[in-house]
Amino acid sequence: MSLDRTIAGAVARAVDALYGLKVDEASIVPQATRKEFEGNLTVMVFPFVKAAHKAPEAVGAEIGQWLVDNEPSVAGFNVVKGFLNIVIKSSHWTDVLRSIENDPHFGIVEPTADSPLVMVEYSSPNTNKPLHLGHLRNILLGSSLSNILAACGNRVVKTNIVNDRGIHICKSMLAWKKFFGGATPESTGKKGDHLVGDCYVAFDKHFKEEVKELMAKGMTEDEAKAASPLMAEAREMLRLWEEGDPEVRALWNKMNGWVYAGFDESYRRMGVGFDKIYYESQTYLDGKAKVLEGLEKGLLYRRDDGSVWADLTGEGLDHKLLLRSDGTSVYMTQDIGTAKQRFDDYAIDRMVYVVGNEQNYHFQVLSILLDRLGFKWGKDLVHFSYGMVELPEGKMKSREGTVVDADDLMAEMVNTAREVSNELGKLDGLSQQEIDDIAETVGLGALKYFLLKVDPRKNMTFNPKESIDFNGNTGPFIQYTYARIRSVLRRAAEAGLDKTNYCGCQLNEKEETLIQHLADFPEVVQAAGREYSPSKIANYVYALVKEYNQFYHDCSILREENPAVCCLRLAISDAVARTVRTGMGLLGISVPERM
Repeated sequence: MSLDRTIAGAVARAVDALYGLKVDEASIVPQATRKEFEGNLTVMVFPFVKAAHKAPEAVGAEIGQWLVDNEPSVAGFNVVKGFLNIVIKSSHWTDVLRSIENDPHFGIVEPTADSPLVMVEYSSPNTNKPLHLGHLRNILLGSSLSNILAACGNRVVKTNIVNDRGIHICKSMLAWKKFFGGATPESTGKKGDHLVGDCYVAFDKHFKEEVKELMAKGMTEDEAKAASPLMAEAREMLRLWEEGDPEVRALWNKMNGWVYAGFDESYRRMGVGFDKIYYESQTYLDGKAKVLEGLEKGLLYRRDDGSVWADLTGEGLDHKLLLRSDGTSVYMTQDIGTAKQRFDDYAIDRMVYVVGNEQNYHFQVLSILLDRLGFKWGKDLVHFSYGMVELPEGKMKSREGTVVDADDLMAEMVNTAREVSNELGKLDGLSQQEIDDIAETVGLGALKYFLLKVDPRKNMTFNPKESIDFNGNTGPFIQYTYARIRSVLRRAAEAGLDKTNYCGCQLNEKEETLIQHLADFPEVVQAAGREYSPSKIANYVYALVKEYNQFYHDCSILREENPAVCCLRLAISDAVARTVRTGMGLLGISVPERM
């Protein structure tokens, strides 16, 4: 049990013993004592004043004395108005440190065969373009959230839905046929997803030129778009695909194959993966079947033009299209089919969709429809809704080719990490392989941390220059501190110092503060899982590292003359390093042993 819960329970018992007042210990929330006051934890006593019929200061003094007499971890107290500041015994903190040392999985709850099964969907790319900065935030949030949920004791299945069919795919295919002269990834030296993305941009360019020409002949913009021969060809290609035309399907398979190879290369560099990948081309028919089944049962309705709709006015929403008049499906239909397949494949207890906040309405509707169509888990699906990521110069547009490509960004971050690390002298004396490994670790760590440290529900601006800074709330700052600690521990090991022999040490304030911060880690992990917030882990690790750097500056470690104190500080250093490595690992970020 964490210290704050121990103290909360003790305060609840004190109030009962002193005043006959039964209180829910969950309502007692100890806070870290403010630095200007003596103490480790502070409890507000105002809620007990009425039952005690005494002034707040007197109530605080009585509860404090009861704790000293009855709670073994409490050494003393002081009262400031209605706030009881509680001093914890040094022996308690050394016991906590020892328990952290002896727990190889500190902060992590290992799942069992009976643990809840949670499926997390993330990435969800289209096969008409490469992954970009927006995908990066999605992928990194989904991957880190999967790690965190697993660390909270859940069994986790990481899944991806690839949007591999539709008019946008046909646009790329048609542009390749018309404008790219049989180009391949091999002939161009381009990753396949980049080549297909170029095709998509080329389609939009030629389409706009057609529209401009038609408007010059007197058409309105809408009339010109409707009359575009290029768009008509794309629609015809989609029709042929739906009918299974061999030539169109062969081209589709070939170009999608290029894209998948490109995606896999990007995922590998990001350090992410999936347990199961679903494809829209294989799920949309199941979705259509469920919609038609719902229509037969009177759960949905058909309009005069043949389209199928859901009336959601009873839930305070509007009417939602599920099948077009020509029988083709929409995204909602595909999501219904994918959900069905997933729950056929796995006994899922919770389904989490990692999708941007522009799709809030979509998932509100999906939840209602799944429930209406008889899926008992429909009501409980979780839409992990996150904000958009922009650049300092504004939003990105795929069709216009103004997105920040994920591969280019990763390469740029690694190169920048190499340059900055070299300028700061952090690569001196290392081999070329070590330099390359550190540049990769630091560059990708900077990128990941910058995208994950922000509350996921907020929009954010990504600034590459800020992210690579070795000072402040950045990945490199945390990585460098970890490498510094590992250097200290290596030197201690070479000197034959034993970090376990610190019995009877009297801790100073900085040592107590660090151990108290370490003790908070398991609850931070649980809170990050409950609230779907990797940023809680990121900012916890930053605060821990910042506290350690102050400790490192103020407290001698290897030069400490008292052997027991030296061992204590080495044990604290080791516990901090392990916790940093675990916390950063939950974010999908590696930490270098040397730097």
